Amino acid sequence: MSDLKPIFANNRVWAERQREQDADYFERLVHQQAPEYLWIGCSDSRVPANQIMGLAPGEVFVHRNVANLVNDTDFNCLAVLQYAVEVLKVRHIIVCGHYGCGGVRAACGHTQFGLIDNWLRPLKHIYRLHAEELSGEGSEDRLCELSVEAQVRNVAQTTLVQNAWARGQILSVHGLVYRVSDGLLHDLEVTLNGPAQLDDIYRMT
Repeated sequence: MSDLKPIFANNRVWAERQREQDADYFERLVHQQAPEYLWIGCSDSRVPANQIMGLAPGEVFVHRNVANLVNDTDFNCLAVLQYAVEVLKVRHIIVCGHYGCGGVRAACGHTQFGLIDNWLRPLKHIYRLHAEELSGEGSEDRLCELSVEAQVRNVAQTTLVQNAWARGQILSVHGLVYRVSDGLLHDLEVTLNGPAQLDDIYRMT
């Protein structure tokens, strides 16, 4: 427990500062979770969703994993997606990658790292499909972008999102990338707003 003393000290300072600035902050937060956004991002400690978007606690629902992947066998991600869409009624799902991602870098190479190699295999599939484009300089950054585009489609192809659209729920899926070196988000302009934007084979009736 002694190893965590700095964390508890920081927590007390933070909580006191919040109360000084807004006496009802925590009381209000207890009754507030109505986010418009679901953020699916990387676990990288340099990419904190709330701070990047300038949003307070309660304003963004967050799921993070290594390399911000959306796999159709990842029940953790799917459970978060279902809760966000069906219970919280978010209006925007943001898939955000970041340049300099260690997971993307690992997927570009041939070194074994263990269990994570299996998790990152979808990135290798993307690399294989775009091998010619990724053969030059800047391939890691481009693979990061291509992966975000693929994950946006993966989200939109789920029955969870398609059923929401069928119900008439307003819901958009966006692809963004974050640059750690300047702190700025960049829109990859791959927003999907409805089933008409999906390839026909993925549309579920």
